[in-house]
Parts: sequence; C-alpha cells; structure tokens
Amino acid sequence: MRTETERLILRPWERRDLEPFAALNADPEVMQFFPAQFTREETAAYIERVATLTDQGLGFQAVEEKVSGDLVGVVGMAPVKPEFPSSPGVEIGWRLAKAFWGKGYASEAAAAWLHWGFEELNLDEIVAFTFSGNLPSRRVMERLGMSYDPADDFEHPSLAEGHRLKPHVLYRLKRADFRPRAGRS
Repeated sequence: MRTETERLILRPWERRDLEPFAALNADPEVMQFFPAQFTREETAAYIERVATLTDQGLGFQAVEEKVSGDLVGVVGMAPVKPEFPSSPGVEIGWRLAKAFWGKGYASEAAAAWLHWGFEELNLDEIVAFTFSGNLPSRRVMERLGMSYDPADDFEHPSLAEGHRLKPHVLYRLKRADFRPRAGRS
C-alpha cells in the first residue's frame, strides 16, 4: 500500500529509513513496552521481514511526515501469529519516534490502514493488542473505534512467565463498525 493522508505519506521502506528507524528502535522510551530495544542489525532484519508481507496486501511500512520528509515511524497490518488467541486474523500496529508523539499521527496512519483492510482487502475484522499498561496505544485503539472486552485479555505467549509485559489486552474492530476518517488522498 502507498497512500497519503492529510499530513502523512504511508509508503514502502527506502534505504534512507534505516538510520532514523534504528534510532527509534534504540530509544528506551519508545521501546518501553517491548521486551528489548533493537540493534541496527535487528532493525534492518525487521524491515526486511515486514516488507515481505506486501504480496498479501499487508505489511508494516514507513510513515513519513509530508511537511518535513522525516520518518515518523512504522504503521501497518500483518497476519496474527498462530500462537495468539485472535488467530487467524489480521492485526494493526504502530511505533512512532518520540518527536512525533501527541500529534495524532498514529491514529491518522492507522485509520488509513484500517480503510485499506476493510475496503481493499475485504477483511471482516482487524485486531490490535498491546501490554495492558500501554495507555497511549490503548487510547489510539479507542480513537480508532476499536472495542475492548476484558474477557479477551491474554498472556503474551512469547514472553516468560512473570515477565512484566506478559499481560496483554486485545481490541477488535469489525468492518460494520468502521467509520472512515476524512483527510485521505
């Protein structure tokens, strides 16, 4: 997918994205709800891995700020891994550099991806999940119109018992409940 919103360009990864994305992934505050920060090499491998989903119409792609041309972060969708309770399905997610927090960019870019998923890929449902204490991401999910049911809470299957990030919440959005946002081009 390549599209633009009012303030953003959602596009495939480019060579110029590696350094700013590596810096984002090395920032302890940005990565506070991930098990570990990423090295430059892990960031490059991540870009390579998520770029291969494009043959399914999915992927986690670069988000660029129109006015500055700066990399904002990553937003996209991917198949839910089989070990997760919402599998099979499609998840949406985001990770933004700290300089771009609080501007509504995660919601703006995610809304474009939701539109893509429901209108172009004809998905019936898209989910999002995060560590239960990740309130900023939970607020984005709520702004997107996603619903939360405590009965869907789960323990992250890839994290060790007792890990501080193990408790996760699941949000859902059905196609019938999706309300497209203005500002797409």
